[in-house]
Amino acid sequence: MFSFFKKKPPAPIATPVPGTAIPGAATSGPTAPGSLIGSALVTPIGIALPDAAAPERAKWLDKLKAGLRKTGSSISTVFTGAQIDEALYEDLEAALLMADTGVQATQYLLGEVRRRVKEGGVTHPVAVKNILIEVLTRLLRPLEKALVIGEHKPTVIMVAGVNGAGKTTSIGKLTKHFSGAGASVLLAAADTFRAAAREQLGVWADRNTVEIISQEGGDPAAVSFDAVSAGKARGRDVVLVDTAGRLPTQLHLMEELRKIRRVVQKADGSAPHEVLLVIDGNTGQNALAQVRAFDDALKLTGLIVTKLDGTAKGGVLAAIAQEHPVPVYFIGVGEKIEDLETFSAREFAQALLA
Repeated sequence: MFSFFKKKPPAPIATPVPGTAIPGAATSGPTAPGSLIGSALVTPIGIALPDAAAPERAKWLDKLKAGLRKTGSSISTVFTGAQIDEALYEDLEAALLMADTGVQATQYLLGEVRRRVKEGGVTHPVAVKNILIEVLTRLLRPLEKALVIGEHKPTVIMVAGVNGAGKTTSIGKLTKHFSGAGASVLLAAADTFRAAAREQLGVWADRNTVEIISQEGGDPAAVSFDAVSAGKARGRDVVLVDTAGRLPTQLHLMEELRKIRRVVQKADGSAPHEVLLVIDGNTGQNALAQVRAFDDALKLTGLIVTKLDGTAKGGVLAAIAQEHPVPVYFIGVGEKIEDLETFSAREFAQALLA
């Protein structure tokens, strides 16, 4: 069983229920099932794992703001005028579209901003920016969800994504999160399609001191089956399955993903318990197309958004929230292990519009 918060020493506490939710906000005392920790709801099957200490989180948020600075500057210039008029709304519409928010999300955001400005009698453009932050936060809020492990043993997590999105690196970072929380992890090198993928995952396994199941030139579904079976036999808490990167247009490879899912289910009738898609924050509206295609093929349970540390515009999360909402478990702003953190709608909206 897991207990990932710091307990106050003076008073005895009840034994925590098995499982953990990844992650909510830090807490210094015992947490009752059903209470809220940050964005994570603690249920009878899970206890929230604290986020990094406040200074580390603040440092990471600074990185996120820096990564989204170009977009933030473009939108913020809209509010530098002296009055609220149609020109402001037209400029805001253009800025949002340029930030990859998409037509539907842009129309929703503009409509809500106009309504709140009118109802509130707002007269200063800077106040409009604050309203936009609130509206964007509300739009993104449904994407907040805790990744839960512990309800099943092992919790089988299947990870997909196109080549170059940062899929294998994200798996390494997730492994660090889980291992650091005290969960035992087993990796499955089912990406037999890409050269050196098995070796890359092996490096992450060595860094995190976890076991890896792999076969040189083996069938991806067979590797996945062996890994889930080994995870059950060895009593591992988590099995992370690294699948081959592929484009949604590669129909034969997408069918292979479906096969992996079916075979994993044969190894464990309730698996996979999570199906995650890693998307590159730089790919704009193409990321939304990937979410649609992979969700249709695999029934996604969550997203990991990477590379929000340079030219990424970030607005695509608004498009996803508006048109195809799939929870965002983590977002990444760099290559270091600590550069992957949990998603907060308010933090993201503030960083995007900083």
